[in-house]
Amino acid sequence: MKKALVTTLAIVALLAIALVGGRAAAAPQAKTDTPIVGTGSSFVFPLISKWIPEVAKAYGYNLTYSPTGSGAGIAAITARTVDFGASDAPLSPDQLAACKGCLVIPWALAAVSLPYNVPGVNGRLKLNSAAIVGIFDGSITKWNDPKIQALNKNLNLPSMDITPVHRSDGSGTTYAFTDYLAAVSPKWKSQVGTNTAVDWPGGVGARGSSGVSGVVKNTPGAITYVDAAYSIQNHLQFALVRNRRGNYTLPGLRGISSAVSVLPKKITGPAQLKVVDPPKTAPKNAYPISTFTYVIVATNGSSKAAEMRKLIYWAVTQGQKFGPPLFFVPLPNQVKAYVYRQIKQIRA
Repeated sequence: MKKALVTTLAIVALLAIALVGGRAAAAPQAKTDTPIVGTGSSFVFPLISKWIPEVAKAYGYNLTYSPTGSGAGIAAITARTVDFGASDAPLSPDQLAACKGCLVIPWALAAVSLPYNVPGVNGRLKLNSAAIVGIFDGSITKWNDPKIQALNKNLNLPSMDITPVHRSDGSGTTYAFTDYLAAVSPKWKSQVGTNTAVDWPGGVGARGSSGVSGVVKNTPGAITYVDAAYSIQNHLQFALVRNRRGNYTLPGLRGISSAVSVLPKKITGPAQLKVVDPPKTAPKNAYPISTFTYVIVATNGSSKAAEMRKLIYWAVTQGQKFGPPLFFVPLPNQVKAYVYRQIKQIRA
């Protein structure tokens, strides 16, 4: 009888092991295909594209994302037609009130480049803040204008009309760029301002990063603003931009990292995340048109609160390693600490 009892216990143990093993093997299948839908910023789209298959591996989430522009992303999450919106612009007080319980959380860091099409120029164009403002406010109309030629003494610039190209849709890239223009020009700040869409003094409008870049590619004399990743992926020549220290810098990893190095050691609110036009105390290669880009998520009433907490936490930790090849700089530790505190507010 003793032998039978031992045999029975052994069988029970084996069944228990098999049951646990079966559950462990089945667990990934049980959590697969959870749909998470987002829309908004085209600026961050190259990075999210890299995240999609990795999030599926990590959590089984079926993440889909449409780069409709930051304005559309804000509208969609406000209407709760998506699980999250994405924007390169923080929400204004009115937008935040309309969103009725939304968090705006930084989850990526990159820069705005200035691609141009100036035939016959053998070398990279240099631009300072005065030249950039003059081009986009219409006061500088020729590429060989003395204000541009003085910055590029080694280049033979043509007497060619400048065609400034801007986004015609609501765009976080527009916000980041006009934020820079307003920071360096009181006139621009008072007359045009900073927003995802502004009344441009002139130029040509087009939708999306692909739209403005397409106009530049096909229009000799054109210049626009897009995220650095887009310029690099599409082999667009873009300008060196002069910072406050008087150095000409590129929107690369070093330039962005140097710009963000001026952040305070503890971030307590979104106003402290401003890195545009960093002061002279920043490292010499700080790029002046660097920017955070944000995920916008409901703080309450979401049936996918747990999934969004996991997704955002993954994005600002494991997801950051996919950024550097696309010229997104990993978030600094103090920014990640701020994000962790924000994530805790997302509840079902």
